Amino acid sequence: MFVPQRLNPSEESLRQFYIGKSIHEVPKPALVLDRAKMRRHCQSLLTAAEALGTIEGTRLQVGDTKHVKLVASTIAEIEHLFPLLAEYQQQGRHINVLYGIPLPRSQVSRLAALGRKLGANCLSVLIDHADQLKHLSQFHGEAQLSVGVYLKVDTGYHRAGLPPWGMNKDGLLQDLVTLDEKGLVDFIGLYSHSSLSYNDSTPAQAMANLEGEIIGCMDALARHAQLFPKSKTFVISVGASPQVSSVENLIVEGGKLSSASRSLCGTMKAVADGDSHGIRTSLELHAGVYSILDVQQLATKSRANLGGYEDEIAISVVSEVCSVYNNGEREQPEALVSSGVLALGREPCAAYKGWGIVDSSTFSQEALAGRQLIVSRVSQEHSIIAWDSNSTGSTGDCLPLTIGQSIRIYPNHACIAGALFGWYLVIDSDMCGNEPLVVDVWCRASGW
Repeated sequence: MFVPQRLNPSEESLRQFYIGKSIHEVPKPALVLDRAKMRRHCQSLLTAAEALGTIEGTRLQVGDTKHVKLVASTIAEIEHLFPLLAEYQQQGRHINVLYGIPLPRSQVSRLAALGRKLGANCLSVLIDHADQLKHLSQFHGEAQLSVGVYLKVDTGYHRAGLPPWGMNKDGLLQDLVTLDEKGLVDFIGLYSHSSLSYNDSTPAQAMANLEGEIIGCMDALARHAQLFPKSKTFVISVGASPQVSSVENLIVEGGKLSSASRSLCGTMKAVADGDSHGIRTSLELHAGVYSILDVQQLATKSRANLGGYEDEIAISVVSEVCSVYNNGEREQPEALVSSGVLALGREPCAAYKGWGIVDSSTFSQEALAGRQLIVSRVSQEHSIIAWDSNSTGSTGDCLPLTIGQSIRIYPNHACIAGALFGWYLVIDSDMCGNEPLVVDVWCRASGW
């Protein structure tokens, strides 16, 4: 089904223009991804997931697994991924893409068109309201196949879903089971996505939030056990990046786990290949931006062994210094740079009062003197750089910036910043070392 979308230049023309250039030589602002850091984060979580025996569904990384499970926020993303999905199918891999919001009526026909191309068992949706059941029937009528369905549980974040006690509101669960028995849908299980952990600051808090999601879903199952068929295994799918990343704390040398780790591990094992009230369950962890990370992610400290911003965050926005105010023009020294809300977003972070962190690797330690440069204010197309008021040392010293200088800014929220660009410049710090040369260009889906 054709829907007009914003168009990018061809990938070939983008690669011809960018590949081989330093990121500091390209038109700015530009969004940069470090492929080496992404690989490391993906492998780290895959190792933990495999060790714990869970199924991992992610947006970006599937490795060599036979089963490819993805979550997409928009139909445009799924359409954009279609050639890759078709390639996976030709390789004999089993794919399933979850459209990650409760299914809107306006998107049913587009999703059904994709379903006809991909075939059975390739698409899944969320629902949390009885009125959405007719959208499932419409999908079946147009696609001539059933769609996988997760019932969305609200485990405390209050963005979407029903509370554990309300899963059968207006007969929702009962009628969903009826559609499943008729073969019009495939009722997969319960789904929670809670971002409460973005306010965390320790691994124990992140693990507790993940455990809380699992317990919330199991509470929903227990309260309505009489309505669930006993003939199939139901997936309990939980997570957000900080919570899911926290499972890496369960893989420790010597096996000495903290009390929070032991509690989470026990809860996970009880659900994975479990049996609750006569209902078989399996556990799935889903995460999105863990492969890239951002300032919000690092602020949660969900993993015990993470380094600093420069070591871990794979996304940055290259910006140019437009002007510098170092000579008493303002209450404190400041600089104007060429990236604003439309390049960085306007997403707050609980750990500091700023809108992005300036990469410190291009400055001498003597110049920084233990201080950190941040985006202190943002406008539409520009922002202001200043010393972080929480830094040690004087914030009245001149900024070590010059007009025309190229800097990298780590955004607070990678998803928001990434959506503001049509393509990403890819570097690989394992290949290029300290010389950030563009090695590839990745186009992203645009629109909805």
